[in-house]
Amino acid sequence: MEFETIPTVPTADEVLDRSLRRAAAKKKLKTNVDTANEEFVRAVAKAIHDKLKSVVGSFPSFERLSPFYQEATDILVSLDRLKRSLGAVNWAADQVWVIGSGYARSMRSGVDTPPKRRQAVARIASIVHQVEDDLVYLNEARNILRKLPHVNDDNFTVVVAGFPNVGKSSFIRLVSTAEPEIAAYPFTTKGIIVGHREIGKRDRIQFIDTPGVLERPAEERNPIERQAVSAIINTADVVLFVLDASEHCGYSLDDQNRLLAEIKTLIDIPVVTVVNKADIRGIEGYPEMSTLTGKGVEEVLDLLLTFRKEATKTNLREPPQPETQE
Repeated sequence: MEFETIPTVPTADEVLDRSLRRAAAKKKLKTNVDTANEEFVRAVAKAIHDKLKSVVGSFPSFERLSPFYQEATDILVSLDRLKRSLGAVNWAADQVWVIGSGYARSMRSGVDTPPKRRQAVARIASIVHQVEDDLVYLNEARNILRKLPHVNDDNFTVVVAGFPNVGKSSFIRLVSTAEPEIAAYPFTTKGIIVGHREIGKRDRIQFIDTPGVLERPAEERNPIERQAVSAIINTADVVLFVLDASEHCGYSLDDQNRLLAEIKTLIDIPVVTVVNKADIRGIEGYPEMSTLTGKGVEEVLDLLLTFRKEATKTNLREPPQPETQE
């Protein structure tokens, strides 16, 4: 997952300090004062230019990301703000190079090189400080985005949805061969949980447990709830909607059914509805399970696997696309 490789974004002062130290080391190697001043300015400009460009280049191209990651980025840190800050840092890198190169050329005459060196450094420092807030913001965004769970678009994906405390996470822990990956975000312990189950030697199913989506208008949902909806829309091959007929989750069955109806309007993929906590209360006509006792869990898993098999058959039946003529 590309966000994991983004290095820490330095502050404006850190960029300047490192670059000035490196330039000073190169300056000491020159015996001619004027040549040393020219080399110092050129080295400062190059070091800062390269560092700022590397900051921009360390972030992925968001247009190439899957819809899920684009949506998650927008929800968590604002995609527009992120692009603006990356653009500002890129602008600063170009400006630093233009200013530094211009001053370095003017210093070749050997006239007044110490004042020009000081002017060049002052102007370059001013440019870097102009994007100080952007650098801080990019580092904050990096710290949030690198915690996003790895969601593989190539795996058959079951998104598990429903109200909080209906047993979604418990189901995934029971059917996953490995402990689910848990991603927590600042100011909340809630996040998306991803678990996998190996199918044979070369394939696996991906389960995504969404945070509890509350039954209320979309504009009133918080970022975590909107992220859950995004996971449902953008990643699922099939949705497993879990009902708690006992209502021990704290929400009425009517409210749960209204949420189920809303989710069905958002997607055009299969929605499998099951009743959990059936050891307390079930609903006739629905598949039932109990994640507490384990009864019915394997049957629900087998039901989900039938959709994977159908998807595999459909893909095998699809004819190869003809090559287009230029």
